[in-house]
Amino acid sequence: MQLLLIHSDYIEYEVKKSTPVAEQIEDSFKKGRLDEALTVFMAVEGTDEANPKDVAEKAVAEIKKTASQVNTDSVMLYPYAHLSSDLSSPKIAVSVMKDIEKSLIDSFNVKRAPFGWYKAFKISCKGHPLSELSRTINPETESCGEGVDTEEEVVSEALKAESTARSYWKVLTPDGVLHDVDGFNFNDHANLGTFVDHEISKSRAVEKVPPHVELMRRLEIADYEPGSDSGNMRYYPKGRLIKSLLERYVLDSSSREGAMEVETPLMYDMNHPTLKKYLDRFPARQYSIESDKRHMFLRFAACFGQFLMSHDMTISHHNLPMKMVELTRYSFRKEQRGELVGLRRLRAFTMPDMHTMCGDMDQAVEQFGRQYQMSIDVLKDVGIDVSDYEVAIRLTRDFYEENKDFITALAKKVNKPVLVEMWEKRFFYFVLKFEFNFVDALKKASALSTVQIDVENAERYDIKYIDQAGEAKRPVVLHCSPSGAIERCIYSLLEKASMKAEGGEVPMLPVWLSPTQVRVIPIAERHMEFAEEVASRIQCRVDIDDREETVGKKIRNAGQEWVPYVVVVGDREAESGKVNVTVREESKPKKPSKVEMSVDELNSRILKETAGMPQGHLPLAQKLSMRPRFI
Repeated sequence: MQLLLIHSDYIEYEVKKSTPVAEQIEDSFKKGRLDEALTVFMAVEGTDEANPKDVAEKAVAEIKKTASQVNTDSVMLYPYAHLSSDLSSPKIAVSVMKDIEKSLIDSFNVKRAPFGWYKAFKISCKGHPLSELSRTINPETESCGEGVDTEEEVVSEALKAESTARSYWKVLTPDGVLHDVDGFNFNDHANLGTFVDHEISKSRAVEKVPPHVELMRRLEIADYEPGSDSGNMRYYPKGRLIKSLLERYVLDSSSREGAMEVETPLMYDMNHPTLKKYLDRFPARQYSIESDKRHMFLRFAACFGQFLMSHDMTISHHNLPMKMVELTRYSFRKEQRGELVGLRRLRAFTMPDMHTMCGDMDQAVEQFGRQYQMSIDVLKDVGIDVSDYEVAIRLTRDFYEENKDFITALAKKVNKPVLVEMWEKRFFYFVLKFEFNFVDALKKASALSTVQIDVENAERYDIKYIDQAGEAKRPVVLHCSPSGAIERCIYSLLEKASMKAEGGEVPMLPVWLSPTQVRVIPIAERHMEFAEEVASRIQCRVDIDDREETVGKKIRNAGQEWVPYVVVVGDREAESGKVNVTVREESKPKKPSKVEMSVDELNSRILKETAGMPQGHLPLAQKLSMRPRFI
């Protein structure tokens, strides 16, 4: 169970609409208010079904403890599914909440908001140090109890090594000086300081719901899928378009670098001798399944398939560097439940995975530098600049000593200090790795782009190439994801937009990724024909708000959907042939930037902004009156 406890001046709610799982309630239950209350937002989770009574008892103890600390005798119990992606059945959830209510009612003034209803609510948080707390409640389970997963989790030796590996943490400045983390002045590099704290503490669990979760739902991009495993998402039409555009762009970028696109299986034999050894060298938890009495695992990257393919190929030195890429929809990693939230960390994700076979270490280092720059360029086009992320370089001390100038050049390229994690001996299959890490509003860091120099797997998979002398040699292998997981790109864009909004800017997605790029709003019904004519001439994703709403509300709705260009048409526009366009990128909160231009000028502007990027069709009906609601 997930709890979010808010000491509030008041909390009030009003039900709006029932969902298919709504509990039956009386009219008196449709509104509620408590003053000077401890508001307990709660989500009952799938794992709680193993022992719901125990979860309820533990939750009651936690609520009583917190109520005592904040000195209140009023408690509002509020079901809030958005705290978790792994929800229990509605029947269990209601049962647990009622048990909690029953246990508290003798000691507190208790109200419970109804389960399974869309509700409007207002809350005022007191703002003292104990006014916002989050708690995770785990049930006690029997080792062989009904419904309890007793299968032993598959944990690689590399993951175990990662938890015990001794790291030396340094900050490398562009002048080539390595600074001890403890002695470095982070005053001018606050985001790097946050990232360093996150990395050294290795605290991955999330205690609050990050801003992008509310945004991904409100913008109808994605949502949790309660019918699946935790960390598996559903994507609505707008989200699917954004995701597909990103996928196409990263694949196109890899193709321009000379990568050949391939496709490989999603599952592999856990006992395949080569794969079994590699599993123990990769720091990830696997999904395992049984098939025809064989122990299989779901891939967590495209490495296995591409390496097995390379093993069967005939490769000449003339072919090197040789690149293959696959967009793995999906890769699977059984991340720990406390770390799963929104699009930041998932168990099923889409990873562009490119591997480069190099003739020797010199060629590998040269390709590493090229792919470092490629990753910078890819993220920039996605809408994530160098200033939006921090660089981590992880390597062995020997490799650093032999390649100091090259490592320093990586810091010079981004023109800011970077975090260095150094090991005395090699724990993993790589000797050098970089990551670009986005730091979100909750001070959590998530890796995006990465490249690794792999010195083990050519031998493990018996991959060879024929050199100039006709001799068989082992290549050095590069692993590259130019963008990182596609879902993390969306997460980063939403978190970045949220932080900009907090700073007084107007949030938006890049124009090429915006599901609707232009919205046409007719002032009155008589302007509908002209609105359709204007829309037919606009050369991008354009829709028409034909609903029976006021113009003001239509404009506000377009703003809430982050539409980059909003065109309002009426009598004056029909007579002049020019249109009045609100340009979101140039607007400020409550100060829209309005520009009069021709349709041709609008087309020219948008085509310039989206030049070289993938195009896609409008994901929903062009007329808003024809669209369903997903949230």
